[in-house]
Amino acid sequence: MRKLLVLGALVAATATPALAQEVSGNVTLTTDYHWRNVTQSNQDLAVQGGFDVDFGTGFYLGTWASTVDFNNDPDDTNVEIDFYGGYAFSAGGVDLDFGAIYYVYPDSETSDLDFFELYAAVGREFEGGFGLGGSLNWDPDNETVYADISGAFAVSDVLSIDAGYGTYLEGFGEYAGWNLGGTYSVAGVDLDLRYYDNDIGGDQDNVVFSISKSM
Repeated sequence: MRKLLVLGALVAATATPALAQEVSGNVTLTTDYHWRNVTQSNQDLAVQGGFDVDFGTGFYLGTWASTVDFNNDPDDTNVEIDFYGGYAFSAGGVDLDFGAIYYVYPDSETSDLDFFELYAAVGREFEGGFGLGGSLNWDPDNETVYADISGAFAVSDVLSIDAGYGTYLEGFGEYAGWNLGGTYSVAGVDLDLRYYDNDIGGDQDNVVFSISKSM
């Protein structure tokens, strides 16, 4: 879950819920785990996966985990686990999602990295396969506010392209970042190729390839 919110993920999360409880899962292998356009795995491979429960009323719960490497120190932390829940619904052709997420680093030995955010997301699909989405995240403990916006275009039933831009309005140096990529679906597997960069400085840009499967 701790990923840059792009339109494809937003639409999936805020679609009109099914009438019955549904459990789904996902697994990903990526050449670099990026969150808010910054590497979380020291520009190295990461393994990710999670489960979601849709209660059929708009309410949902989920958990997601990934390997991490913040400073190339194996004694610092190697695992991130996220727990989240919220309420998603549609109104006037617009998809809305409100919820909370708790980020946990259970093996961290040197510092308390856990934190909590509240989020609100909005998305809308237009004719011709184009859509827009955005979100706002607030961390009351660290006093940060993060906002992003994204756009996507469905080239065909199996190919889509999208771009995202996000910035910290408060906290964490108020940096900005962006990404551009495409996703190709074949035999139930999503292949994603994406370019990331930000204005923090240094060697931050990277091209990332990911293989994902939903279950």
